[in-house]
Amino acid sequence: MKVAVVGATGLVGGVMFQVLKEHKFPITELLPVASARSVGKTITYEGKDYKVIGLEDAVAARPDVAIFSAGGSTSLEWAPKFAEVGCVVVDNSSAWRMDPTKKLVVPEVNAKELQSDDLIIANPNCSTIQMVLALAPLHEAFGIKRLVISTYQSFTGTGVPAVNQYEAEKQGQDTEGTDRPYHYPIFENCIPHCDVFLDNDYTKEEMKLVHETRKILGDPSIAITATAVRVPVHGGHSESVNVEFHRPFTVAKVRELLAATPGIVVQDDVKNNVYPMPLLAKHRDEVFVGRIRRDESIENGLNLWIVADNLRKGAATNAVQIAEYLLANNLIGQEVTAG
Repeated sequence: MKVAVVGATGLVGGVMFQVLKEHKFPITELLPVASARSVGKTITYEGKDYKVIGLEDAVAARPDVAIFSAGGSTSLEWAPKFAEVGCVVVDNSSAWRMDPTKKLVVPEVNAKELQSDDLIIANPNCSTIQMVLALAPLHEAFGIKRLVISTYQSFTGTGVPAVNQYEAEKQGQDTEGTDRPYHYPIFENCIPHCDVFLDNDYTKEEMKLVHETRKILGDPSIAITATAVRVPVHGGHSESVNVEFHRPFTVAKVRELLAATPGIVVQDDVKNNVYPMPLLAKHRDEVFVGRIRRDESIENGLNLWIVADNLRKGAATNAVQIAEYLLANNLIGQEVTAG
């Protein structure tokens, strides 16, 4: 495979190379791609140095697959140009997620929807990925009526500038008045403000959870409300998810279904203080689920605590898994053209 990684010098891009290496993705030619200011920098992969190239050169090289982690505006402009030369784009931005002509994919949930003419494939939001992976088997079994979601999201989800802000504050530096991504300190703080506020007073991150969950599960009738909070955790998103089902369930059956779901690890033994935490999920590809218990305040209610590394399953790993599915099913590396 001739593989382009667009956004090669960014935080997710770095994790992307690590995941490609760990998953032994069959790369015959690697194209690290970034913006003009990063062109010429060196990326080391599997002991070999590669020069970062620009987007135009990457399109001209006609890669088999391009994994984008370069922001929405870059994707909107350049993903179609890659697709025009027959390259399959797996995009990690929000640019294409709600486009009705594009698939929004968590491989364990809905990869079977992919076809050979899907040349731009959207990678869901990090918080959506881990939650939907846990909810999909439960929705199939019991039918989800309503979700109430509270997220506790690592500052790493905002990228390198947020990491720099956190590290500066950790060292006692005053970042007020600097070009920092957060309005307030993130060190020793929780900020109920992920992404920009919309006209309905929810943030864009919160509404991603609403719209993307419905699209991936294929059910626009699910009632969903969310509050997203940025927390001073170096790696990993946590979610408290309250689920109301249409049909009765047992907690034992919920645990059984989750334990049988590929990519899920159930950590739910409160007598021995076993439950998911971002500290233990860091650098892992799996989604961890625990604190599984009935919501005794409503009929058919359930509480879940869901944790995953946001840079891996929430971004890089999910994208690589999409590429792996495409390769295994002969959907890339073929003579495919757009249109």
